[in-house]
Amino acid sequence: MCGIIGAIGNKNIVPTLIESLKRLEYRGYDSAGIAAVVNHDIQRRRTVGKISELANSLASSPIESNVGIGHTRWATHGKPSVANAHPHASDTVALVHNGIIENHSSLRHDLEKKGYVFSSETDTETVVHLITDELKKGKTPLSAVKDALKQLEGSFAFGIIFKDSPDTLIGAKKGSPLAIGKKDGCVFLGSDAIALSAETNDVIYLEDGDVVELNENSITIYDKNDKIVERELHKNVISGDSVGKDPYAHFMLKEIYEQPIAISKTFASLMTSNRNIDAAKIPVDWSRISKITILACGTASYAGLVSKYWFEQLARIPVEYDVASEFRYREAAMAKDGLTIVISQSGETADTLAAMKYAKEQGQKILSIVNVLHSSIARNSDIVIPTLAGAEIGVASTKAFTTQLTVLLMLALNAAQNKNTISRNALQETLAAISDLPAKIEAALQESDSIKEIAEKIKSANSALYLGRGSLFPIALEGALKLKEISYIHAEGYPAGEMKHGPIALVDEHMPIVVLAPSDNLFDKTASNIQEVAARNGKVILVSDTEGYKKLSDKAADSIIVPSANKNVLPILYVVSLQILAYWCALKRGNDVDQPRNLAKSVTVE
Repeated sequence: MCGIIGAIGNKNIVPTLIESLKRLEYRGYDSAGIAAVVNHDIQRRRTVGKISELANSLASSPIESNVGIGHTRWATHGKPSVANAHPHASDTVALVHNGIIENHSSLRHDLEKKGYVFSSETDTETVVHLITDELKKGKTPLSAVKDALKQLEGSFAFGIIFKDSPDTLIGAKKGSPLAIGKKDGCVFLGSDAIALSAETNDVIYLEDGDVVELNENSITIYDKNDKIVERELHKNVISGDSVGKDPYAHFMLKEIYEQPIAISKTFASLMTSNRNIDAAKIPVDWSRISKITILACGTASYAGLVSKYWFEQLARIPVEYDVASEFRYREAAMAKDGLTIVISQSGETADTLAAMKYAKEQGQKILSIVNVLHSSIARNSDIVIPTLAGAEIGVASTKAFTTQLTVLLMLALNAAQNKNTISRNALQETLAAISDLPAKIEAALQESDSIKEIAEKIKSANSALYLGRGSLFPIALEGALKLKEISYIHAEGYPAGEMKHGPIALVDEHMPIVVLAPSDNLFDKTASNIQEVAARNGKVILVSDTEGYKKLSDKAADSIIVPSANKNVLPILYVVSLQILAYWCALKRGNDVDQPRNLAKSVTVE
């Protein structure tokens, strides 16, 4: 969602703000801006569109200052426009905001009655005038902010500067992430570690209710009880260099090709030196778990759905899978001895955090799978299993997804071993298959050129269907989501067996139908579905191994060959080809692959 950067120091920080905003482009945005204090005056530059537009604006009308804030906006209240772009400001205060102020309408009404004039449609501008109103009562900037915050309902991360206090930058957090860093006479705040990656090696993550006052050489944090506190200092594991995409044309392509090493690192992190699962890294007594509940949103939710098959088939533990954004609203009854697994790349997904909170209130033990070790979800979990994907910049998740799957499969195997529901031979065969996955994926990536040719044929399609059976049904859902996200082609994923229950009515000679059909125990049933589609002149794109290709290629318009592999790792392997297909379709249609329209990388508002 929206990205925040702020800095105060002993030099002109405007170039730092712009470079940091560029690193935040991956979050998804429609406008950008900065504000700084210059000679006791607040100056702003705001533009709609890319950061490059903002940089051009500053080139023609420069600002120099030692204190400032910057923002990339993903529209919630009010359409993308210069007036709605952040920072918002009064004569005395400027601020940037990530989150949603839920009671902004009533606050706005009261402020307008006092004579305050609003220039935007946003909820954020309400906070500007609230703080301004408190300052008019003679309060210090810190006291004005604290008293304004008491009137807010909703979620927020703020960066705030003041015309008459050019030595002060204030931040505040509730529900939306905010981090602090310090280096070489400058202090920084940002919405995530990537924003700070080129500026500091050490990061402090604020807790909900924290207010921080930053000066050139000091950081003072007040907790929700208004007590001065120390927060733990963490090493920033993301370097400024790690967010570059060279030599690849796009971050998404780079991250697709990084999957072999990301999976290998994640797998190795959960193994001992003698090639066994490291039980110390997974502190769960699976024999005491009566039920698993899996909660996530978007792509991560499909990783959870795949793992439902693994946990139930391998470990014989019943699993309830749910989309986090819906889960808490149905007030689900939860098992007394249950384990809730939450999955999130960023660890800041608002809906997943809320669902996790509900599960904790129901007495559940929480195990989280995250790619950001010190994120809000991680900090509020009983057990954290990190994915070692590294920074994922492309909005459409790729390597985060396959490393999530890798962790989930390792958890299911550990549970099966703990419960004695898997033989030692079967366990070792599956572990060997995971170990071999990087090489298998490298082989699958060799098909990129042929997939590019298929993309050329289907780039003008209005809709597409993705079909899979068993644990590949969720991969059909994920493949369809990838196509929707970046190519803007409407696509739906279905269990192959559901074709006859409705979707077959859509089949004609124009619709691409991507069928995942490995040579496994379900192959003959999937082959029957392909026959049904072919009989109706459907344009089948077969995704299968060499054996499946030999049997079914005559029924397909095109085929994508995937290496044969152990059935348990097929979801991780097959999704890579679907990522490549979506990538080439988007590129052929002239779309922005890394920053697709209307989407944000980390959804930090409900």
